[in-house]
Amino acid sequence: MEEEYSPITTIKTWAEADRPREKLLAKGREVLSDAELIAILIGSGTKSLSAIDVGKNILGAANNNLNVLAKYSVKDLMKFRGIGEAKAISIMAALELGRRRKETAVNKKPKITGSTDAFNVLKPHLLDLPHEEFWIILLNRANQLIQLKRVSSGGISGTVADVKMIFKEAIEQLASGIILAHNHPSGNKQPSKQDISLTKKMKDAGAILEIPVLDHIIFAEDQFFSFADNAMM
Repeated sequence: MEEEYSPITTIKTWAEADRPREKLLAKGREVLSDAELIAILIGSGTKSLSAIDVGKNILGAANNNLNVLAKYSVKDLMKFRGIGEAKAISIMAALELGRRRKETAVNKKPKITGSTDAFNVLKPHLLDLPHEEFWIILLNRANQLIQLKRVSSGGISGTVADVKMIFKEAIEQLASGIILAHNHPSGNKQPSKQDISLTKKMKDAGAILEIPVLDHIIFAEDQFFSFADNAMM
């Protein structure tokens, strides 16, 4: 059960200028700290902690990094004192809206001219995942995006990419080129032996089908590794 804190410690006893909701209305959302925004989401704290204190505890555990916080599950959030299931869901929903906002801001048919473009297009999909996923970017002859597609989803240590299914999708979409991409939840951007082997297999298949594999991008937090940039294609 979540504890409701006593009237002595409630934010309602604070000066209006210091209350998160009133502060947002008076000065704008941009002046609020991350802990104050979380306080608005959860609404209340405990007998000994204000909602802002609860927010600070959560952020502290995530190294004050919203990208780290975005990886937390409902169970992870419920480990914090003052956070029950409903409050955990509210926090997760707000973080998901932020992720979707990034996604909708991306041009739906951008031109992919290099690894940074590919990284930026897939970043909203792969940035905060606690598990590994494999995606493909399908391009036309002008290197414009035809389709982004997730081809597999796995665990923390790996996922499986089916060469036949990937090229079947590329042929059906009349793609002229493919960029491979997957994430490393560990934060290590260096390719594994399996990554290198899979990339070679994909490249060889693409050469036979005349649908070249242009790059393979490994996502690791806000960093990435490009096989093409490192002369491994």
